[in-house]
Amino acid sequence: MQEIQKIKQRFGIVGDFPGLNRAIDIAVQVASTDLSVLISGESGSGKEVFPQIIHQSSSRKHGKYIAVNCGAIPEGTIDSELFGHEKGAFTGAIDSRKGYFEVANGGTIFLDEVAELPLSTQVRLLRVLETGEFIRVGSSNVQKINVRVIAATNIDIIQAVQNGKFREDLYYRLNTVPISIPSLRERGEDISLLFRKFARDFADNYRMPPIVLNSEAKAVLENYRWPGNIRQLKNIAEQVSIIEESRDIDESKIKKYLPDYQNVKLPALIQKVDQASFSSEREILYKILFDMKSDMNDLKKLVADLLQNGYNDSDLQGTHANTVRKLYQSMEEQKANVSPEMEVKKEQNPNIQDTEEIIEESLSLEEKEIEMITKALEKYHGKRKQAAVELGISERTLYRKIKEYGLN
Repeated sequence: MQEIQKIKQRFGIVGDFPGLNRAIDIAVQVASTDLSVLISGESGSGKEVFPQIIHQSSSRKHGKYIAVNCGAIPEGTIDSELFGHEKGAFTGAIDSRKGYFEVANGGTIFLDEVAELPLSTQVRLLRVLETGEFIRVGSSNVQKINVRVIAATNIDIIQAVQNGKFREDLYYRLNTVPISIPSLRERGEDISLLFRKFARDFADNYRMPPIVLNSEAKAVLENYRWPGNIRQLKNIAEQVSIIEESRDIDESKIKKYLPDYQNVKLPALIQKVDQASFSSEREILYKILFDMKSDMNDLKKLVADLLQNGYNDSDLQGTHANTVRKLYQSMEEQKANVSPEMEVKKEQNPNIQDTEEIIEESLSLEEKEIEMITKALEKYHGKRKQAAVELGISERTLYRKIKEYGLN
């Protein structure tokens, strides 16, 4: 525990949350080895501190330490940045250049947002991890290096593997020792301690009295969800320090800087959507229309039964009672308005029956699609680009549909 406290003081880590202490303990233990480490945690939770702890606590501390943000390097140049290139390897390569791995030889390289690496680069990285070998872009010479690799990600990398965006073999090679960094919302009283640290640092830099939170304001901070984690907390501490004239901050003042604040940290309800149920919003609309039509048919049958068997208020229950009553009264009035001539004709010719023409609406998706495309083209006088925007599809798809259905 004393060693953990020394690490906190050395690297400016504030807080005593058990999950944080556990992460520091793992970092210290793994530092003496050359095992690969994968650090996971939300954006802004402080992942970048732990590779430094590992490097400074290892035998490589006198070697180079290089941090690389994989998400900030364009895909076309990422291989050259990491592994170097030879002169003339591509347009603009006027000279040979060492990559980050070659520069960090004998030290540590930290690959932040490693899940953003292209699949082709992941293959190169896997070779470095397994054999310690790499090849510069545009070269055929294999080079040997001795580099400690630490990676970090803020996404669910298991999901990325399942989606085919991250190599499974590379994941297991990087994840030799996993370190999970807790989010700020989990750390309870650490939030107030961190806020106080940031406020004091800001006050020292600008030579002003530090702001002080009362107990209610601290409770507000500890109940907030902190989507931006420590980075967001630091920004708010600096905002309050510079904007508020009073140095005493209460609940109402701190809430002004948390516009989406909720009193209770309720978990968000996530409802899984069965994507197999509907392939498009259009099918959802068709299903709603079909259900409405089915309900109308049921209502017609109910009213017809009432007309045939007699109307009784006791038969009507629920919220639709008034509607059914009005429909029944309307049908009764229509019956009363039947002319005597019509009644005579019916008596003279009993084969004459009251008929109702029922036109069944087509539920064919193809016919509906043709109808919508035709309407869109008519609306914009045959201009396909505007019609495609109205339909929410690409102009190329619209052209294909027009050709498929033989529309003019």
